[in-house]
Amino acid sequence: MEDYRINTNYAKALFLVASDMGQLDAVGEDMRLVNSVCIENHMLNTVFANPFIREGKKVAILNELFGAHVSKVTSLFLAFVVKKRRAVNLRGISDAFIGLYRAYKNVVLSHFVTATEADDEAKQAVCRLVCEYTGKEVELQTEVDPDILGGFSIEFDNNMYDARLNTAINKLRKEFSKNVYESKL
Repeated sequence: MEDYRINTNYAKALFLVASDMGQLDAVGEDMRLVNSVCIENHMLNTVFANPFIREGKKVAILNELFGAHVSKVTSLFLAFVVKKRRAVNLRGISDAFIGLYRAYKNVVLSHFVTATEADDEAKQAVCRLVCEYTGKEVELQTEVDPDILGGFSIEFDNNMYDARLNTAINKLRKEFSKNVYESKL
C-alpha cells in the first residue's frame, strides 16, 4: 500500500509539472521508455534497490541510459527520484504516470489473448467493440497463449470477456462432476 501511494504521488507531481510546461506528450513517451527498460532489465532494478550504491552513481547510470533519449523535464525528474531515494520505485512511478496519461488522453488499455496470432481484422474488431463499450480510444496489447487451446479473452477497465476453450471445458467438467441423477432404488 505504501509503494502505491508513493508511486501515485510522484507520478501526479510529474504529470502536473509536465502539463504546466507543455511537455506532457514528450514526458509520456519518455515514461513509456523508462517503464520498458525497467521491465526488461532486472540488473537495473537490483542496482536501484541497493542502498550501498551512491546516488551520484545511480544518476550517472540513468543519464547514460536515458540522457540523449528523454526530455529535460524527465531527466531532471529521474535525478530527483534518485535524490529522494525512490529509484527502486521507478517502475511503479512510470506505471502510475502512464495510467494518468491514458486517463487524460481518454484511452483505455485492452489486453487481447488468443491461442494463435490474431490477424489485423480481429484486432480492429476488438478495438471497435471495446471503443463502443467504453466510449474511449483503445490501446490494444496482444498476447499469444497456446495454453488456452482456442478462443480468446479480452480485458479492459476491470472487465473481462472470456471465450477461451479451456474455460468452457472446465465449466463442463464441473457440470458433469455433479451427480444430477439419483437412483430411486
